[in-house]
Amino acid sequence: MAKKKKNKHNFWKRLHFKYRLSVMNENTLEEVWTIKASMFSGAVLLLVFAVFLITVTSIFIIATPVRYYLPGYLDAEVREKALRSAIRVDSLQQRLNYQEAYINNLKNVFEGVLDIDSVKIVDDISISENDPLLQRTKKEKAFVDRYEEEERYNLSVISSATSGPMEGVVFFRPLKGLVVNKFNPLNNKYGVTLKVVSQETVSSVLEGTVVFSGYDLTTGYTVQIQHKNGFISIYKNNTLLLKKSGDKVLTGEAIAVIGDNKNKEEKDFYSEFELWYKGNPVNPEDYIAF
Repeated sequence: MAKKKKNKHNFWKRLHFKYRLSVMNENTLEEVWTIKASMFSGAVLLLVFAVFLITVTSIFIIATPVRYYLPGYLDAEVREKALRSAIRVDSLQQRLNYQEAYINNLKNVFEGVLDIDSVKIVDDISISENDPLLQRTKKEKAFVDRYEEEERYNLSVISSATSGPMEGVVFFRPLKGLVVNKFNPLNNKYGVTLKVVSQETVSSVLEGTVVFSGYDLTTGYTVQIQHKNGFISIYKNNTLLLKKSGDKVLTGEAIAVIGDNKNKEEKDFYSEFELWYKGNPVNPEDYIAF
């Protein structure tokens, strides 16, 4: 027991035993620099130096871009920056698409190529005999069959007018406007003149086939449509033609546009509409409610 206590005392004594480190001049053997330190003091000094070195290194890594070269460091920050960059790229791509569409529209305007939607949203209303909404119901069919059976031999209902031009024909209004000049064949006025607003859609009054679509020196851009039962409708003074010769059109289908925005001072435009039956002009107001 005494030996163990003596060894412990000797170890503590050696730990605090001071050593002397001298630096001497080789020629004169004079001491230039000397230091006295024990093993304990040296260990404490080494520990302080290590802590100082670690602190300085940590501050250098955190405060400089060197931290980005360390694996796994600031992953959350890098992911956030990558996400923001991706969102910004998407926004720039969308803006680039808008700019490209705008430039293409300007190019089409300068080249004179205009889409229908760029002039006005055209009301494409089609009324056909085969439209399911216009088909008779079972009750209507039964009533018609019963009425026809009852009136089959009733000669009083037979009239020469049943074979007239209006039989089975329902006219559609060609365009919205105010009639300013009426039908007057004595003054070579074979139709009606309508006062309309700019960018008004012109529609076909009946189902038929376009027999002429082009420019005329006296009537401007004109469309002529051949209908059933011998009717021909003529639409004059248009600005933009939507159909060409040979096209099939339905009742109420858009065929032309009248008016534009080039002259902002001119707000009213005039359109001429004529209706012919078997080679003779007829008054359009007798068939259409303008």
